[in-house]
Amino acid sequence: MIMTRREEVRTRRDDRPERSGTSRGAAWTVRLLCGGFLSLLWLDPSAGIGRVLAQPPANGPRVESEAALRARADRLHRNSLVVDTHNDITSFITDEGFDLGKLDPSGKTQTDLVRMRQGGLGAEFFSIYVAGSYAREGGSARRAMEMIDGVYEQLRRHPNDLELAATVADIRRIHRSGKIAALMGIEGGHAIEDSLAALRLFHRLGVRYMTLTHTNTNNWADSAGGITVPAEARHGGLSPFGREVVREMNRLGMMVDISHVADQTFWSVLETTRAPVLASHSSARALTNVGRNLSDEMLRAVARNGGVVMVNFYNAFINTEYAPADQPRPTRGVKGATLEMLLQHFEHIIRVAGIDHVGIGSDYDGVDGEVPPGMEDISKLPTLTYQLLRRGYSEDDVRKVLGENLLRVMARNEEVARSLQATGELPSRARLQP
Repeated sequence: MIMTRREEVRTRRDDRPERSGTSRGAAWTVRLLCGGFLSLLWLDPSAGIGRVLAQPPANGPRVESEAALRARADRLHRNSLVVDTHNDITSFITDEGFDLGKLDPSGKTQTDLVRMRQGGLGAEFFSIYVAGSYAREGGSARRAMEMIDGVYEQLRRHPNDLELAATVADIRRIHRSGKIAALMGIEGGHAIEDSLAALRLFHRLGVRYMTLTHTNTNNWADSAGGITVPAEARHGGLSPFGREVVREMNRLGMMVDISHVADQTFWSVLETTRAPVLASHSSARALTNVGRNLSDEMLRAVARNGGVVMVNFYNAFINTEYAPADQPRPTRGVKGATLEMLLQHFEHIIRVAGIDHVGIGSDYDGVDGEVPPGMEDISKLPTLTYQLLRRGYSEDDVRKVLGENLLRVMARNEEVARSLQATGELPSRARLQP
């Protein structure tokens, strides 16, 4: 039986030994009322069954007020290194000349430097998103280069706010300096145009993860498709060249991102990789049955691998009502979702995979603004800290979710790369066979 977080809290409290100095059988009962606020009730059977004392004994625990909880959440958030692994504002930068230093009066975008600061963001992975149309029509690598150039231009314009990071050590140093660490992740493995040399050059430019597919199956990896895009199984997961891509990413220290990939591709990756994997923007399939979310079996496998699943905020991937696990997968998205639904995904992944294997992969500016009320843009990230504390998670655990889990996975990828290179593993010269 899987207990809810509320049941777990009550059970732990009920199982605690009696406090010394209290009447026999007296106990604190912790209840989470509507809205999630903590209420402490002192039950004293010796004073009559079911009697609730209006005030706790003088030596009893203090109840944290709403104002105190919010203040604590704000302090924790501001003192944590907050990492988001997927932001598509890069498309607006590349296609519309958007400048992160300017507020968007239209409300069209969800990310800029002011809101990144308000959100307490410490590091952002800018998505180098290459649409599947480039795989069909050509120009995938050129498109990726244009987007990378756009990120570099933002770094040039805003040197007091942004700095390129290549390692976890860089991220921590940049954060201590008061700036935001900028990193990049390629979304869509067709961006390398089937060239491991291109993969290596992208790594040199600062790309630190690559999503093996987008919604399109490419020449070496099968995709999960999309809600409105049928999946195409062509390789049985990864082709031999696809496995070579994963191994070369390990050698480089580039995280292998399994968001968007087909189930068979996921399992092929775990058979092949020498380093922990990343799901840069995925949620829980048990709650929202779309193919690019991860099943419970996959979540447990990611945990065994030491990887991390970064929760996506997109309504169609987190709405817990329109795509239940026991029903056929939807063929169209849904407009609405709630903050509670988003938090259910965080808590489900925590229960199944563990607190060390979940983080933030917002997908801001890549989902047409379709995120839950309360998480409208990147300035709202402190809401997650408050909500997790309110649900009883420790400050150390909340720090893990905010960014430390991702940093651990990235650091481990760096360690694996150093080890492989130290033992003499050379750059792969594999080529895709026609």
